[in-house]
Amino acid sequence: MQTPQFPESNHPIVKSLFPLSDQELLTLFQTHLEQGKYFTAIFCRYAQIVYSLIRHSVRSPVQADYLFADTWRYLFHELRDLDLREGSDPEGGNLSLQNWLINVTAIRINEATLPPVESIHYSLKTASPPFWCYVLQSLDQLAPLIRLVVLMAQTFHWSETRIAAYLQAEGEAISPAQVRSLLNKGYQTLEENLPEDIGEIYLQKTSVFSEDLIPS
Repeated sequence: MQTPQFPESNHPIVKSLFPLSDQELLTLFQTHLEQGKYFTAIFCRYAQIVYSLIRHSVRSPVQADYLFADTWRYLFHELRDLDLREGSDPEGGNLSLQNWLINVTAIRINEATLPPVESIHYSLKTASPPFWCYVLQSLDQLAPLIRLVVLMAQTFHWSETRIAAYLQAEGEAISPAQVRSLLNKGYQTLEENLPEDIGEIYLQKTSVFSEDLIPS
């Protein structure tokens, strides 16, 4: 089984963090949530281990990629409050970040209820999990109507006319031209809300306007 390669591992911003210990990366991530490089560095350090565990347990490659990304989205939030000193390994010492990640991944695999392949819109080639996590975080910061319009355009690939018709049926007096304006504002705000270092790492070759970036 061939594991995917993640180009962000070769970005100078990420490579500069490789000498740091797991605890240092974790502490910096927790104290500098406005920056994305520390989570990205943790991801790059352990992505291959997590992917291998999931791929060996999930038969479908599409479902495996989805669970891989969804697991990192879960880790993205759990790492914010993780205190490795509160746990211990079987030998009585402090729990290592690697062992914690393996344990959480195993739990996610065992508890996963995966959607059918045909309903999965996520593409690992389109959006690496750290970038996806920060795009979703940015998405949550959008105004409700703009967020809904962006989701309909990105997830369901609806045209501006169809989005306007749907919203009109829901009681919103809105034209296709207004939908286009909301989409433009939404995409611009999405990019502005991303951490600056995430933009430097990912947006040279990836765009928030890519299809299938925001899964259902």
